[in-house]
Amino acid sequence: MDAERTGASLDELIDDDDEVAVAAVTIAELMVGVLLADDAHRPARQEFLDAVRVIIPIVDYDAMVAASHAELLVAVRRQGRRRGAHELVIAATANATQREVVSADTSAYKDLPGVTLRSHRP
Repeated sequence: MDAERTGASLDELIDDDDEVAVAAVTIAELMVGVLLADDAHRPARQEFLDAVRVIIPIVDYDAMVAASHAELLVAVRRQGRRRGAHELVIAATANATQREVVSADTSAYKDLPGVTLRSHRP
């Protein structure tokens, strides 16, 4: 999550009326960041991960997400444009749960069918 890297608090990024959730793979990405961090950065990354786990619901990779994921895999193969594996799972999770993807890396999600995208950066 870009918020962890930029030091933004979750309260700054989430409006009261937002129905926010994260894909389970996002938790894995954050955990990798904790495990790879040096001693100076590990506590802050762990604190951010813990806050995400407490505050934001985590959406599992279930049958609905798998169906959306399959559709997106077919779409990107037909487009001939490679996409990151985790980004496709995140997009599929958002699509299956009727949410939008909020990301600093809009190019990873651009032109994915059925996926609504919003950048959280101005």
